[in-house]
Amino acid sequence: MPDTAPIDSPELLTADAIAARLKVDPAVGLDEAEVLGRRDRWGANELEAAAANPAWRQFLAQFKSPLVYLLLVAVVVTLLVWFLDDAHGWPVDALVILVIVVLNSVLGFVQERRSERAAAALVRMTQATSSVLRQGRVVRVPCRELVPGDVLLLGEGDSVGADARLLQANELLLLESSLTGESLPVRKGVEALAAQVPLAERVNMVFKGTAVAQGNGVAVVTATGMNTEVGTIAHLLKTTPDELTPLQREVSRIGQMLARAVVAIALIVMASMLLTADVNSRADWVAVFLLGVSLAVAAVPEGLPAILSLVLAIGVERMARRKAIVKKLSSVETLGSASVICTDKTGTLTRSEMTIERVLMPSGSSRFEGVGYEPRGQVVHGGEMDTRDLHAELVRLIGA
Repeated sequence: MPDTAPIDSPELLTADAIAARLKVDPAVGLDEAEVLGRRDRWGANELEAAAANPAWRQFLAQFKSPLVYLLLVAVVVTLLVWFLDDAHGWPVDALVILVIVVLNSVLGFVQERRSERAAAALVRMTQATSSVLRQGRVVRVPCRELVPGDVLLLGEGDSVGADARLLQANELLLLESSLTGESLPVRKGVEALAAQVPLAERVNMVFKGTAVAQGNGVAVVTATGMNTEVGTIAHLLKTTPDELTPLQREVSRIGQMLARAVVAIALIVMASMLLTADVNSRADWVAVFLLGVSLAVAAVPEGLPAILSLVLAIGVERMARRKAIVKKLSSVETLGSASVICTDKTGTLTRSEMTIERVLMPSGSSRFEGVGYEPRGQVVHGGEMDTRDLHAELVRLIGA
């Protein structure tokens, strides 16, 4: 698929020029043969998804932790000690540590797979469709089937399926907060722009992922898939390297500290035994080694990785009850580490619901309970004067 959009800076061209460049009659639209040809050339109108991570690789990824590495080393060392001790009985310590490590990985794996399935189901449920003009007929097609040159028919409540240049606009307002951060609807027009302007000021363009708040319009698709503006954002997210979360950095630091402490304990104990005891035979050397290693293994916190995973899993479940899907366990702790949120756009991080909380009247003040647009709550009068006068003033205010 080409790396560039079919038309560069379509906002600078007139509506007639756009239609001519895309070889489409806005009154008729494309025919099916042309749609198939353009789809073969430009690909489906969908964002490139990351390569599916096989289940086995996702399971092995649960072992990528300094603490888990330390526990696996403890398992190997414990088995070595058991073997040097003539393999009497079962290596209980090694088996217990191994079971803890495996259960910890299974817990993280199962939780992440559940979140992925929930996210995939949500995507399937929210697949958008668009009204397009093809061969003179208005049809409703999945947005992934749009191609450059398709004529979009936009109406109130529609989701824009691709980047498009407006040909007609009747009192058209679009919600572009998901793309630009602007919470207020943006009024659109059809006149060509004189110069290139920032994304938020391209008033003759509509973009994939935005929604029609009011009015209607007709637009011709100029870019699809990864060539759209939201595709550019998806590409940046895809190429941004992953960073360790604060918890992961702290666990890594603790793991390194414990590893050094464990080695130091083993060396100090063995050195002390060699200096204070008569070590002459091979059996004495083995006894000294076993004592040092046993103390070192005892210092390893076998239950810490499992406790961390369990606490994070509980956090994921609590987020799920609040209708938030968290794909990775570590993301829960990342959210909890946020101490400052900077935003200058009302509605971008909120629900765009303005609620009256307090009213001041000549006879006193009243406090309104409840949140958002739900008709729940009550009015609590806090005035020092007669509440009957305050109530009457409130009735007149609300009825005004």
